[in-house]
Amino acid sequence: MDPPVSVTSHPRRRLTTSLPLASILIPPKPPPNPNPTTTSPSSAAAATATATATSSLRSPVRIEAMSSDDEVREEKELDLSSSDVVTKYKDAADIINMSLCKPKAKIVDICEKGDSYIREQTGNIYKNVKRKIERGVAFPTCVSVNNTVCHFSPLATDEAVLEENDMVKIDMGCHIDGFIAVVAHTHVIHDGAVTGKAADVLAAANTAAEVALRLVRPGKKNKDVTEAIQKVAAAYDCKIVEGVLSHQLKQFVIDGNKVVLSVSNADTKVDDAEFEENEVYAIDIVTSTGEGKPKLLDEKQTTIYKRAVDKNYHLKMKASRFIFSEISQKFPIMPFTARALEEKRARLGLVECMNHELLQPYPVLHEKPGDLVAHIKFTVLLLPSGSQRVTSHSLQELQPTKSIEDNAEIKAWLALGTKTKKKSGGKKKKGKKGDAAEAVPMEEGSNDANKE
Repeated sequence: MDPPVSVTSHPRRRLTTSLPLASILIPPKPPPNPNPTTTSPSSAAAATATATATSSLRSPVRIEAMSSDDEVREEKELDLSSSDVVTKYKDAADIINMSLCKPKAKIVDICEKGDSYIREQTGNIYKNVKRKIERGVAFPTCVSVNNTVCHFSPLATDEAVLEENDMVKIDMGCHIDGFIAVVAHTHVIHDGAVTGKAADVLAAANTAAEVALRLVRPGKKNKDVTEAIQKVAAAYDCKIVEGVLSHQLKQFVIDGNKVVLSVSNADTKVDDAEFEENEVYAIDIVTSTGEGKPKLLDEKQTTIYKRAVDKNYHLKMKASRFIFSEISQKFPIMPFTARALEEKRARLGLVECMNHELLQPYPVLHEKPGDLVAHIKFTVLLLPSGSQRVTSHSLQELQPTKSIEDNAEIKAWLALGTKTKKKSGGKKKKGKKGDAAEAVPMEEGSNDANKE
């Protein structure tokens, strides 16, 4: 496919800032270990909980008035066959590959500063182009703790703080010109190796993510991934959380129609689908030490919404019309947090908008008290050279009680490569560095979950 019309291509770059996200989220601390893959026990207390980046529009939607060139551009669905699209996905991924937390940090402060960091960084790039490029937060920063599964992004008045030994899940998303990188990572606020049930559930999530990475490839089907990740979780005596969907990503579409279901059962089914070259997916893995059947406990905790563009209704209340107009102007497509709205009117206006299905809510779900939930989400590009994971982060040292050493099926999945084999008979081209994800299976490396 030809490159997009009227878009200036940019070379691949590593984004930098004079004030890194780590120094925004917590007070200044001594420089980190220059080798992030070998965290010493003494530094683990301030270890990063990095969000490594994760929903239904049917086609790309423009936010601005389109010129004749843009209209031509919109006739073609942009995908990874365009090098400019690949660059934008990777630039978005660069921005969200950093985050950090520590005890006594207020959860709402982390959420606000995470979003501010994304806005700041995306605002610094793609300035000198021929047309305006939309960019910013694709999914608000969420910090969900212990048995809270997802989507906890509280209002400014919330006083919740992180505590020692909390299992913290950070989830966020960024987009450049509608090309989205979404991410989630789990970190235990703990000095030293993570042990016991916490290590089991984290190892289960990470190993399932590594297996999924190797199975999300052209020719494989979504049901192959669903079956495999459930087997991985069972090997660690954990459950894959029901109701989680891994979506295909497209320009301005965070929840594409092609999905991978976390758990297939009689009540929840999706259409069979085959992965294809030049597609992009947000692979969402959530594991639990409990039953894996989360519940909505309090609707008031819901603060993240997305406009339902296929719904229309003439709102009666003035506050509702004001809020919906604000949403339509500021967040016409991407999910947003209620913190970004005018607070007093939002309380009343959101209710009527929800009652008439003008907004899609992202509810805060919980497992039972005492259960632990781990969340790993990453963005993967199905390039001609192979499956490339563009959002990732190393784990803490894990010492789980379970091992997959004797599980031949899981070991075989982990042994699969992520690069696409070249067809014989043609001249081989030298691949560029980083063309395929160099994921490290759980059985290898310094963060081996199964070391005794």
